[in-house]
Amino acid sequence: MQHLDHDRLVFLALGESEADNGESTHLGTCALCRAEVASLRQVAGLGTETQGLADLPDPPEHVWQGIEAQVRAAEAGPLLTETRRHRVPEQPDTTTAEQTDATTAEQTFGAAAESTVTRLDPTRRSRRSRGWSGWVATAVTAAAAAAVGVVGTVSVLRPDDPTPTPPPVVVASAPLAAYGATPPTAKGDARVLKDGQLHLHVANLPSVAGYYEVWLINPTTMEMFSVGTLGGGSDALLPLPPNVDLKSYSVVDVSAEQYDNNTRHSGDSLLRGSLTG
Repeated sequence: MQHLDHDRLVFLALGESEADNGESTHLGTCALCRAEVASLRQVAGLGTETQGLADLPDPPEHVWQGIEAQVRAAEAGPLLTETRRHRVPEQPDTTTAEQTDATTAEQTFGAAAESTVTRLDPTRRSRRSRGWSGWVATAVTAAAAAAVGVVGTVSVLRPDDPTPTPPPVVVASAPLAAYGATPPTAKGDARVLKDGQLHLHVANLPSVAGYYEVWLINPTTMEMFSVGTLGGGSDALLPLPPNVDLKSYSVVDVSAEQYDNNTRHSGDSLLRGSLTG
């Protein structure tokens, strides 16, 4: 039996399109496709239900680490597409349609999120449908991720949890603004955590040929020392030297550096801000 295309099932599950006569006939006779539509609808519904929980505090790091581990495990597994193409023929008529639906739904519900990610094979899509496939996959995957994230948050905040993880304590902070000739859209913020780390968030930094380096500067003497470098992302968590004097070294500076084996500040500052707190 030729099953409906997965992207088409996603559209039907999201209510973005109505099934035509041929699709309705197929869904009426194919328990597998019906179960997949039901699973996708349930995943999308979970994401919708979480919209009212946006004010919950951020879950601790180990929750996100668990989510990432599950996603990596799903990506490492065999493509559901191949599994589906090599299924055994449908069971004989001795099995009722209701029993088939229940069994197939149980088998496919657990793999709903994996189906969304692994079955989008770009080599099997027409040029016309590629833009829509990416958008639809993103929508359903985001719904699944939101559901998993909220479940993790609620499990951490359960009253019966004996060891809830407290949020990090911020002892000083600084908004970072564009400095010198840096485009004014560049910005960021720095937070000194009680555990002796500097959390840095940046946005819209101009592209540089080298890399970005983070410094603490004494505005009185202009002495400075490097805290570390930024990677490719917008956030970095950098350890501070023990017993650092943040009242003296109160300016946070992000500079553009070259791969020239020179450990001194290049003089090309992109962002700066003064710590308070």
